[in-house]
Amino acid sequence: MASKKNNVNMIVVFEDYFPAMVEKLGSDGFLKELTNGFKLLMDREKKVITFESLKRNSELLGLEGMSDDEIKCMLREGDLDGDGALDEMEFCTLMFRLSPALMINSKQLLEDAIFSGL
Repeated sequence: MASKKNNVNMIVVFEDYFPAMVEKLGSDGFLKELTNGFKLLMDREKKVITFESLKRNSELLGLEGMSDDEIKCMLREGDLDGDGALDEMEFCTLMFRLSPALMINSKQLLEDAIFSGL
């Protein structure tokens, strides 16, 4: 993701650790970690990630210098129902979409999660 701030191009690079996490934790463990991440970022009263909760907790993600517009853009990217916030399913979906390797392996992850519960 590239952004412009103070007339200087700023590039934020995200390293994709998700495939290694899935390998180490397994499908169930990885999904639990996504849930923990959601809970860390969500508004405690509303039980969703809002602009305010993401802005307040962006430092936990290493994104403390983000502008309001950049934070709003992140929310819009994952907001599937248009309510301006991310529920847990939208958050998890967004995390999968942002990880190219997980998208490639998503069918196997889904099968692992379904069949491990049997």
